Amino acid sequence: MTLNFLNERQLGANSGVAYKNIRLKKQILSYFAQNETATIAELSKEFNVSIPKINECVTELINDQLVKDYGKTSASVGRKPNSYGLVANAAYFIGVQVGTENLSIAMINLKKDLVAKKEDIPFQLENNEESLQVICDNITEFIDKQPVNKEHILSIGINLSGRINYRTGYSYSYFNFYEDPLSTYFEKALGIPSYLENDTKALSYAEFSSGILGTEKDALYINIDNGIGLGIMINGQLYYGKSGFSGEFGHIPIFDNEIICKCGKKGCLETEASGRALRKKIIEEINAGATSTLTKKFSNIEDIRLNDIILAAKKDDNLAIESINYIGDKLGRGIASLINIFNPELIIIGGSLAKSGEYLSLPVKNAINKYSLSIVNRDTKITLSSNGEKLAAYGACLLLRDRLLEITE
Repeated sequence: MTLNFLNERQLGANSGVAYKNIRLKKQILSYFAQNETATIAELSKEFNVSIPKINECVTELINDQLVKDYGKTSASVGRKPNSYGLVANAAYFIGVQVGTENLSIAMINLKKDLVAKKEDIPFQLENNEESLQVICDNITEFIDKQPVNKEHILSIGINLSGRINYRTGYSYSYFNFYEDPLSTYFEKALGIPSYLENDTKALSYAEFSSGILGTEKDALYINIDNGIGLGIMINGQLYYGKSGFSGEFGHIPIFDNEIICKCGKKGCLETEASGRALRKKIIEEINAGATSTLTKKFSNIEDIRLNDIILAAKKDDNLAIESINYIGDKLGRGIASLINIFNPELIIIGGSLAKSGEYLSLPVKNAINKYSLSIVNRDTKITLSSNGEKLAAYGACLLLRDRLLEITE
């Protein structure tokens, strides 16, 4: 099976007729990826290319085992033409979500079917070589257990939090102790082309691709976990900014406080509106004498985690509910600024804290009404996602596939 022409570097090495031929083949694959199947005549009309030329390219793609003949169409009159589409298992993509306390790995095929996954792999994220090696070991173990030819795995995408430049492969928040790009390290260790992605961007891309969007082309995805991340879609495309660092919503200096954020600055939105801030508030309140069912569950309150607080709120724990309300009000104030700036059609609030439902969304919406311009916010729909981080690894897979087929930028 010949897949080299899918590589953009290989494409750039060609010129003239060869380049045009490769480009047309990629366009045909992209069309199949978005429209399932098509006839030769439909492709000819779509690309304004002669039927013999389209037939030649489709035949080459069949020989490359990337496209197959799906048989006659269901046309009701006349001679029924053949319909063509992608070979689902011609290629695979692997996505890895690196969380603070676990790893998740997913694999999809060329038709973006989820063919394998492994979630909640125990893991402790630390900024050292040992932690990096554990990630590689888990990916290698996952690959070894798959009943597919390793040569058919075209690429691996690894999600990390913080500042990631996916174009250069550098991470500026974790594992940045090598001179070469971190993506190069993974590629050498795993033997497969590897790419880095910011976890919120991968998660937001998966959310945007999950069917939650209707006709919306301008949307925001807010990831509320221990920190706060932002995925931005403008005119149907994921927005990265010049260096890939767009979406640092949690580090907007919105509060006049003396709380030092993990970024080293003071007054960031994360210091009062994140999961980390929620946990800190709960512990401070309990130490100050507040009552909570959490004290019965944990002899050491430092062991309380974000999910424990959410579960307590769902069981009518007043301290948990009031604290989430408090965080929601602060978060809504920040989101109001986003609405004033972007005037988005849709805002999706996701991540771990979104699982608290109306305990979070109601104070968020009240704060939005209070702090944003009414003429602007009335055009914005707010919705909660219950997926948490479940889609993050899948999102990394999708980005790899769609970039290869030039569906997204």
